[in-house]
Amino acid sequence: MSETRLHEAGPIPVYRTDRALRDSIWIKALLLTLALTFLAFFLFLPLVSVFVEASRKGYEAFAEAVTEPDALSAIRLTLLVAAIAVPFNVIVGIAAAWAIAKFNFRGKSLLISFIDLPFSVSPVISGLVYVLLFGAQGFLGPWLKANGIEIIFALPGLVLATVFVTFPFVARELIPHMQALGSSDEEAALTLGASPWRTFFTITLPNVKWSLFYGVLLCNARAMGEFGAVTVVSGRIRGVTTTMPLHVEILYNEYNSVAAFAVASLLAGLALVTLTLKTYLEWHYADAIAATKRH
Repeated sequence: MSETRLHEAGPIPVYRTDRALRDSIWIKALLLTLALTFLAFFLFLPLVSVFVEASRKGYEAFAEAVTEPDALSAIRLTLLVAAIAVPFNVIVGIAAAWAIAKFNFRGKSLLISFIDLPFSVSPVISGLVYVLLFGAQGFLGPWLKANGIEIIFALPGLVLATVFVTFPFVARELIPHMQALGSSDEEAALTLGASPWRTFFTITLPNVKWSLFYGVLLCNARAMGEFGAVTVVSGRIRGVTTTMPLHVEILYNEYNSVAAFAVASLLAGLALVTLTLKTYLEWHYADAIAATKRH
């Protein structure tokens, strides 16, 4: 019956096909124009302005701004905090993703909710929670002070705040990929006599290496650029507990805009290096990435 109606209706007129094609081209052009306009005004122009303002007074002023003691201290502290927080989140994120994707257990939904918690809580609030716990007037503050342990206004507080706000990135990249892959490969390896650790390092981890790499990139970028939680627990002690974002704010509030933009350009440069590395690897290993996703 359907074939008879289709035969009676006849073929679709050519002018309708041409019109649909023209409409599709116009819609595509409009959407592309809107996207490029948005990127130009809200991404490219601000990024270019950072580098322009940083170099406005020449190379000597730029070099002086990024090599003075407080700036060097901020750079070292930023890299140190990221070097501690990112590996920690990689290890814990892999463990959490592996448990959620490969096993069924009571409290699984609660664990997923805890992983997503930093996305729903303001970084400033998370920093305030650490102050209420470990500050001088906090719950554990008197005991920490009596034992000579410093967390707030010191490196441990910065690391704790950064770990909290960056924790979901690795786990959230790995969980859907591991769930899509299933457990058949691991079960086959275990059946053939491989140990759980060997199965993990030879089967599970290689299968999700690209998702892991993207998660590490996102985690590292957020760790170096975190401001809200860090500004609460740092105390903004210049040259001691100020990371690069905090140092930029201090310089800008002092109306030292050239120095502020100079340090900000370093952060922007680190972000561009991260993006370039990600793009290069995607281009160079495109076939391997596609094969992993198909698998």
